[in-house]
Amino acid sequence: MANGLTVAFKFRKLNNKFMVMKSLLIIALLSLFAVSCNSTKSVRKSKSGNGIAQDTVRIANDSLEYEILIIEPGFNTWLASRAKPEGFYSQEYLESRNRIYVSEWNNRVMQPQRYNSNLYELQIDYQPTINYGYDVNYKLYNYFIYFQLTYKQRLGPFEPRI
Repeated sequence: MANGLTVAFKFRKLNNKFMVMKSLLIIALLSLFAVSCNSTKSVRKSKSGNGIAQDTVRIANDSLEYEILIIEPGFNTWLASRAKPEGFYSQEYLESRNRIYVSEWNNRVMQPQRYNSNLYELQIDYQPTINYGYDVNYKLYNYFIYFQLTYKQRLGPFEPRI
């Protein structure tokens, strides 16, 4: 009988060691998880610099005092990988297409009961009489193409294509 008590006692002692090891393992895994989540956040902040997500494209011209921010997940990658290169289209071509796209976009913003207000949130103040330059027209045009292809929308009489 004394031998049976010793075995039971040793088993309990082994069980306590197992529980301690299990607890330490769980604490270590949770700590590792917390550290890995924190390091991801700091990397994102350091890459973006100002806390805005990496998929933000900023188009600005300080002399004309305008700024366009395109905050759309995937657009930056799409622009770099799938869009036609800068110089492919003439500025006149881009301006004419942007006039059509902006006009239709603004019409849809004004009709939230007809068009999804989550897609068409803000009007675009694009003045045809202002020369925004090639860069602005190029990025704006490509955003409209990206938008139409991604959300299965059509903003003009022609098929959106790359």
